[in-house]
Amino acid sequence: METCEIEHYKHRLTELRTEHRDLDDVIARLTKDPLVDELELKRLKKRKLMLKDIIVHLESKVMLDT
Repeated sequence: METCEIEHYKHRLTELRTEHRDLDDVIARLTKDPLVDELELKRLKKRKLMLKDIIVHLESKVMLDT
């Protein structure tokens, strides 16, 4: 893999980790709210899991190619 591609993946990983952390904060706040929309909370948790899967995939790709 080219250096340019690796840098692109690293940049993307940073973005995904930030989004994952932000979602974690939102989910934590919403779980404290007794009037939380459970469906929305489920969607956010699902998105967070999907992000984690993508992060793990990209991390392994970067590790294998460096």
